[in-house]
This record gives sequence, structure tokens and C-alpha cells, in this order.
Amino acid sequence: MVAPFVINATAKQTATVIFLHGLGDTGAGWCSAFQEICRPYIKYIFPNAPESPVTLNGGAVMPSWFDLISLSLSGPEDEKGIKASTNHVRDLISAELNNDIASNRIIIGGFSQGGAIALNTALTYEKKLGGIIGLSTFLEINVNKDCPIFQGHGDCDPLVNLRFGLMTKQILSSFNPNVNFVTYPGMMHSSCPQEMEDVKKFIDERLPNQ
Repeated sequence: MVAPFVINATAKQTATVIFLHGLGDTGAGWCSAFQEICRPYIKYIFPNAPESPVTLNGGAVMPSWFDLISLSLSGPEDEKGIKASTNHVRDLISAELNNDIASNRIIIGGFSQGGAIALNTALTYEKKLGGIIGLSTFLEINVNKDCPIFQGHGDCDPLVNLRFGLMTKQILSSFNPNVNFVTYPGMMHSSCPQEMEDVKKFIDERLPNQ
């Protein structure tokens, strides 16, 4: 894995946000987006996915958390890639715990494919986390079955159709009463200022200054 982009806390660090980019992207773009909403006591980590062939993109090599083999709900999944990326995020969490950051002061999030890894990691993690953020994503339990989750999705998303986000919300809500799903009119497979403002509110609620 390439070293992540990091926004270090400018005051005493008491919390951490780990946010994963989408397919073909890097952590740099989300690092820039979070610059506008960061808090001085929070460290923000933006990991970079390894470059690997993506089946759905004709085998083109690009940053990818796992291979996308099919868009069918019943299609095959890259279990090996999902496990490897999940373990990488778990290692990042462990590093923060070793830095004396409590697990309930850590939020895991991501966009699209990165959001799928974030959900998979957070929902199977054995310690209580501060929260989960999933933007324009899907679900590919445990201690975190009631962990607060913020989901954002555009109603014009041509890549991860809104119905996949709603299906993920329905599955999550079947065992987790703390899922907040927000739809953004006109938003495609991207983010928008209102969504980032909602992300900031969620982080502020889950990781207040101490």
C-alpha cells in the first residue's frame, strides 16, 4: 500500500477519522475536501488503494480496494481483495489505538468502493467505534451492530444507482436502528457542499471536542 495522505491534528489529538477513496482515485482528493471541515483535535487519514486490474473496466490497472467482477447482486465477489483491504484498515485502526486514541473516538468512512470497505471493516470490528460514514456506496454482526451510520447518496448517480444505496440502508436498518440516509437531489457519483456539511455535523456529533 502507498502511504496515506494525512491531515494531522493541530491541537492535542483526541480522535481520528479514516476515510477511503473510490475506484480509480487516491486519498488526495478527499484530503482536500476534508480540509474545509476538519477540526483541530482530529487526525484525518486518507489511505491509498493499491493499483490492480479491474475486471469491469476491461482489466485496466488502477487504484482499487478490490476487483469489481460484476454489478449483479448475485455475481461473484473478490473476497481475497476485500479481506486484504479490510485488514489494511484494521491495521490503521490498531496504529491509532497504539497512539492512545480510544476506539469509540475513531470514525471509519469511505466513498463508493471505499465506502464498501469502510462498512465491511466497521461492522465486523470487535471494538466499539465512534461512527461510520458511507457516501455513494453499497454493502459488499458484532460489536458495532448499533454503531451510528451516516449514508449519503445522489439521486442521479449513474455508477452506484440510488437503489443500491437504499438496499444497503434497508439491510443495515434491519439490525441497526441508528442509520441516517440522506438523498441529494441532482447529485451524481460525486459529493457536494451540502453532503460535506452533513458529514461535518455527523463527525462533530460523534467526536465532540474533549
